[in-house]
Parts: sequence; structure tokens; C-alpha cells
Amino acid sequence: MTVLGIETSCDETAAAVVRRSPSGKGEILSNAVFSQIAEHTPYGGVVPEIAARAHVEHLDGLIARALNEANVGWDDLDGIAATAGPGLIGGVIVGLMTAKGIALARNLPLIAVNHLEGHALTARLTDDAPFPYLLLLVSGGHSQLLVVEGVGRYRRLGTTIDDAVGEAFDKVAKLLGLGFPGGPAVEKIAREGNPKRFALPRPLIGKPGCDFSFSGLKTAVRQLAEAQVDPDRQTRADIAAAFQQAAGDVLADRAINAMHMARQFVGEGPQRLVVAGGVASNLALRARLETAARSCGYELIVPPPKLCTDNGAMIAWAGAERLALGLVDGLNASPLARWPLDPDATPARGAGVKA
Repeated sequence: MTVLGIETSCDETAAAVVRRSPSGKGEILSNAVFSQIAEHTPYGGVVPEIAARAHVEHLDGLIARALNEANVGWDDLDGIAATAGPGLIGGVIVGLMTAKGIALARNLPLIAVNHLEGHALTARLTDDAPFPYLLLLVSGGHSQLLVVEGVGRYRRLGTTIDDAVGEAFDKVAKLLGLGFPGGPAVEKIAREGNPKRFALPRPLIGKPGCDFSFSGLKTAVRQLAEAQVDPDRQTRADIAAAFQQAAGDVLADRAINAMHMARQFVGEGPQRLVVAGGVASNLALRARLETAARSCGYELIVPPPKLCTDNGAMIAWAGAERLALGLVDGLNASPLARWPLDPDATPARGAGVKA
């Protein structure tokens, strides 16, 4: 089946066409993305109103481009998938309403996709990962560890009790004057730095459980940066390197706990740790998690960097996976600012908790 996917949950406008074979193999026919970095850079972060307007301006053209690059027409599609949440609600509305209009006009099934499920299932598109597997989902808004038991079946083992790791990267970049987006900027300058020059905390490391905390680490970096008098590039590089190493240590420690805990759900067969979300494109963190996975007897699976950040292919693929199971939605599907993958998970406690 062939599915058009639309993604507008934050600051990337994206459309893609993906094909799923009867055996479950996936193929990306097109993957068009318009990045709004230039629009948001003057503000040092994503402005929801600007993001929504940019989606309105660019989405129709991106859909046409995705269809053209895939060499398919409307009659070749079997379904329309769009992010229905979680995300910036204005942007989510733009994409979902566009998908509804197409579904109605072309009499096609609508699949309202959870953006997080798009990330969660990408490894099945790129690496044909079989269920079940352990997922580390790391992005600007989410830091979670979940057992992926099947499409729509997620068991959360841990989540952030304050800030997400991607949010911390963006804040550190802003503190160091590195620009926007923060994640790639921190990773780039950290390559020049000495991570041992400055000592930073590793919140919750060595503690039981799989929850994350990055607020204290972020505060420590702020205090360190403010204590420097006109820091030169090397000092900023050393701070960035120290932060990145501390964040990697926290992710690895929490993931190791989750890998041990997950065995009761994934069995004793081949063990897989999938890392997804925008932060998964950080090569230094990938290397740290590779070591952690190997120490626990797990195989590490990370999609290519361009499929870790927000994109339409992951939404189209999640839509195809759901459509194959007959999971479709009505035109009354609602956009959602919050939409947890595991609705039965015990609510996390802490300031700034993400669902």
C-alpha cells in the first residue's frame, strides 16, 4: 500500500510518500522537508504562531513535490496520514485539516498519527526491526524509555521528571551563544572541547529506575557559563563538551537500567535498543549508547540522521503500519497538544513534566 504522510507538529513542514509491501517491508518513494530555521533564528527558538503560518504557506507545495518525486498521483494512494499530535497545536491543526480535506475529496482513508509513534516505528522502516524492542525516544520535548510491543502498544518504563534532553541542548546552546537550532551547534563545537576541564552533575545516575532529569544539569551549565568572564571559543567548546558527555552518561545509565528491566517484556531472544527522535542524530551520543547496548547484550538500532529529526516519511510509515491493521480514523479526529504513547503509565512527578 502507498501512503502520503504529512508532518507539521513543530518547525519542519514535511510531506512524504512511503510504500509498504504485503510482507511488511518499507520503501521511501519521496521525503520532502522544508526547515523553518531561518524564520525562527532571530528569536532563538520556535515561535508557535510563525511556525503555523509557515506550514500554511509551504504545505501544499511540499505535498505536490512529494507526489511528483514519488512519481505517483492521487489515484495511486491508499491512504492519507497526518500528525494529529502531540505538538504545537496551531501547526498540528494545519497538517491534520489538510489531510482531512484530501481524504474527503479523494475518498481515501485518514490515519491520524501520534507523532511519537512515527519516531517509534521508524526503525521498522529503515531496519525492518521486529517487535518487541526497547525504545529510547529523545527529542526537544520528550525523553522516554518504552517497550514497543506492537503498533499502538507501548509500555513506558521511564520518562523525564523535568526537562527533555533536547530542550537542555537548546538551552545550553543559547547560554553559550551558539545559535539556533541548539543541538547541532553544541555537537559541532563540542568536538573541539575538553570534556574533563569542567565538572558537571549527572542527575539520577546510579539511581534505580529509568526516569530522567536534566534540569539540574542545565542549571549547572548556566551557572558555569555565567561565571566565565568573556569566554573565548575554547572555553565555550570545553563547556559544551562537558555538557554533552554528562548528558550521554545520563542517557546511557538510564538506558542500561531499562535494558535490564525490559527483558521481562521482550523475552530472552535477540535484544534490540532503538534510539529515535531528533537527539538521536547526535553522533557522540550514538557512540555512547552503542557501548551501553553492547554491555547489556543488545543490538543498537538508530535510523539515519535525516529520519531522526521530524519528517513526513515516519508519519507515512506509521500510517501504513496502522492502515495494514485496519486502524483508520474518522474526519472528526481531533488535534492534540498532548498525546502519550502509554496512556496507562503512572504520571511522572516533577516540574515541567512532559506527557
